[in-house]
Amino acid sequence: MNKKPFSVKDRLRSFRYAFNGLKFLWNDEHNFRIHLVLAACVILAGIALSISLNEWIAIAFAVGVVMITEALNTSIELVADFASPDYDQRIKKIKDISAAAVLIVSMMAVVVGALIFIPKIIALCCLN
Repeated sequence: MNKKPFSVKDRLRSFRYAFNGLKFLWNDEHNFRIHLVLAACVILAGIALSISLNEWIAIAFAVGVVMITEALNTSIELVADFASPDYDQRIKKIKDISAAAVLIVSMMAVVVGALIFIPKIIALCCLN
């Protein structure tokens, strides 16, 4: 096995690749942009409603998992399209399952947001 020695330059270059991936997601993936806009709205709501540290942690994990899953879904779709440019029922199934993963974590994020924000909104409405 040919192992390269540790290199700070190589590690910094890997960040450039990761930022290129983020740039691609932003420029080419509409759903990623939608998730980012919704994340910004949730952050603003969290600030406005003064959520607790533990609530911020839950929100951060929920948002992060959605974004990660969206990125993985995009990767799976790109690999599937590369492997089989023509229609294939098996590739369709793979892509549908990958999209379902995004849907599942998005629904989980909505539940987390509802558990955090609904009681605060109700309390605000009842105080007035």
